[in-house]
Amino acid sequence: MNPRARRAFFTIALFFTVCAIAGSLLQRRVGAQSAADEGQLRDSLKAFTSVYALVEQNYAEPIDGDRADAAIYDGAIPGMLRVLDPHSSFHDPKDYAAMREQQHGRYYGVGMGIIEENSKIYVQEPFENTPSFRAGIHPGDVIVAVNGTNTDGWTTESVSKALRGPKGTHVQVSMARDGQAKPLAFDLVRDEIPNPSVDLKYEIRPGVGYIHLKVFQETTAQEVIAAIDSFQNLHGLVLDLRGNPGGLVNQAVEICDHLLAKGQPIVSQRGRAFPDEVYTATHGNGGKAFPIVLMVNRGTASAAEIVSGALQDHDRALIVGQTTFGKGLVQSVYNLSDGTGLLLTTYHYYTPAGRLIQRNYEGISDYDYYFERGGALPANASNQEVKLTDSGRTVYGGGGITPDEKFDAPKSNRFEDDLAARDVFFHFAPAYVASHTVDRNFEVNDAVLADFKQYLGTQGVTWSEADFNSSADWMKDRIKDKILTVEFGQTQGLKAHADWDPEIQKALTFLPEAQALEDHAHKVEEEKAVARASGQPTS
Repeated sequence: MNPRARRAFFTIALFFTVCAIAGSLLQRRVGAQSAADEGQLRDSLKAFTSVYALVEQNYAEPIDGDRADAAIYDGAIPGMLRVLDPHSSFHDPKDYAAMREQQHGRYYGVGMGIIEENSKIYVQEPFENTPSFRAGIHPGDVIVAVNGTNTDGWTTESVSKALRGPKGTHVQVSMARDGQAKPLAFDLVRDEIPNPSVDLKYEIRPGVGYIHLKVFQETTAQEVIAAIDSFQNLHGLVLDLRGNPGGLVNQAVEICDHLLAKGQPIVSQRGRAFPDEVYTATHGNGGKAFPIVLMVNRGTASAAEIVSGALQDHDRALIVGQTTFGKGLVQSVYNLSDGTGLLLTTYHYYTPAGRLIQRNYEGISDYDYYFERGGALPANASNQEVKLTDSGRTVYGGGGITPDEKFDAPKSNRFEDDLAARDVFFHFAPAYVASHTVDRNFEVNDAVLADFKQYLGTQGVTWSEADFNSSADWMKDRIKDKILTVEFGQTQGLKAHADWDPEIQKALTFLPEAQALEDHAHKVEEEKAVARASGQPTS
């Protein structure tokens, strides 16, 4: 068999493998298939093979290996899975390896995020406690050479590949920086690069902790628990899950276990292919309770919704912000041949009160589902699930997690959108730091704004005094964030932004309501315990 035929055979075999897995699960869901159903499936697969063979033999141009792979990887398999639901997915070897790396939360390299703008590769940020950060590389530095080779024409992918390598090996990087006449040379020793789930934790007010959790991966629960335990004399917590797309379910369960009482249910998985499974708090919080305000928005999904739903149903946290995404489908991971992977939906998530997290996706395009929130149900919709929390509060299911207290994110104006699109704050900060002394108490005053106005003029940005006046606070926040990030690292920039963020400041005002919710939940539980002890029925 020639290489071309062998590769075509492999791609078809892979397609049939995916079909077999999906078909096996489907059969277990609906029970034994009839002979007619099985015959129809065989006929469909035979038809696919015939079509593929005709295309391969008669298409106007030769179908090389890459195009054959694309027909299966990017066409047939994703098309089949999209008919089932929006979250079942197939990953080629490259994507699958990247996904697994992200879940592990670490890799080997020098530790910097990079972006491409105007044919240049910029350092977006050196990650703290990594070789790049320790060497003094700054956001805004331009990578001009790696190991003596000029990077003209390189992509972010090619630069990233060149920077990664085995732990302990060296890589030489040359950087152009504002205020420096010649490129700066760095000899970096590659190391294990952590990718923490918690990118910001600090005492935002006396006795009140703030934690921003960006994703759920293998180290997430350990990081969150360590962050909570690091706060001394904790009287309240703001847990920020805005924009968190989810991740590993077991990490969400472990976080809830640390915050709920022992024995309380956390989430259930229900499907027809496998037995139902209920996760409960096996250790519990040991009676250590404090009010929690949990922030969510439309980007809060999956494992983040499991945490939100569990804490809401048990009246353990006050949920604030916007209704979450509504991703309640569980994907099982199947390792396939040649390094490919299949994520196939096998369960639905349900909160402790029995709410389905997943929103409707039938008859909705991918764009509407992901970007326009097609299928979402408004709160109090007549066809929405109505459930009760432990203390009897009404909550709704079938369309994400509806917050207890709703407020929208601030809306930007045309001027702000223009500045953000041009990434002017990212580029202004290195230029400012190159000619000014900045300490940790840096504030954006009139002199800094005057420099910023002058910089905008050099970039061809048009503006009016009305633009500046209406967006002054917003601009000051972005300028301060980026300048402190350049000078002291990402944590200082994120902290400066959090101290300003109107949504976080709004969330802090709900701590008394969160305390009242916690107190009421304890009172209801005590009443139920008394009723149980006396033999009275409880709900």
